[in-house]
Amino acid sequence: MIAILSLLIVVTLSLLITRIAAMALMLTGMSSESARFQARSAFTGSGFTTRESEAVVNHPVRRRIIMMLMLLGNIGIATVVATAVLSLITTARAEHWWWYILILIIGATVLGILAISRRVEHQLNRLIALGFKRWTKLDITDYISMLQLQNGYAVTEMKIEEGDWLNGKSLVEAALPREGVLVLGIERSDGSYVGTPRASDQIHSEDTLILYGLSSRIAELDQRRAGDSGERAHNEAIKEYFLDRQ
Repeated sequence: MIAILSLLIVVTLSLLITRIAAMALMLTGMSSESARFQARSAFTGSGFTTRESEAVVNHPVRRRIIMMLMLLGNIGIATVVATAVLSLITTARAEHWWWYILILIIGATVLGILAISRRVEHQLNRLIALGFKRWTKLDITDYISMLQLQNGYAVTEMKIEEGDWLNGKSLVEAALPREGVLVLGIERSDGSYVGTPRASDQIHSEDTLILYGLSSRIAELDQRRAGDSGERAHNEAIKEYFLDRQ
């Protein structure tokens, strides 16, 4: 029993460490998706080589966060493996081994549910942010306000692909504000960034848009394809937005 509980505790601490590190990376200006990816990569020692990784290495604060994650990851993974082996040996020798297996499955399931819960993530982010604000010198005001958006609104990245409805359109042609979606920035495929883009700026394949709006609307926009079906979806989104505003 002690070995199984130890394993669950170590896994919980590992999840918490990566969540705290991801928050720290977000507070340096990284998007939530990029921060989570880089935190998990560093903790597990995956070492993916991307433009984001270069941005981490070239940033002194991010570099310190990643270095600490790598150190903790080496210790944590070795501990998890050792504890898992000990748990298996102990369980195999136990008289009621099936009871211990059931406890392990239930514990792993609960951890999995908590790990993907948006409500838990939101509350945990608030606690972590308060901790950073109290015990560190990181400037967190703008990023925390982004993380605490209400009523389904969020700041999200969306990559443009061939065949997407937005591909090849200018911002004025896309008219996304009429759907309730704002384009905050455009990251080009060559790594350049267009902040506060103008109406005449074009959207191209492989661009990444930084969008603000309802998560459900942005998710639909991400699935919207070019052609008549895309135009119909655009018009329907405009109608829905103005009806909701009345």
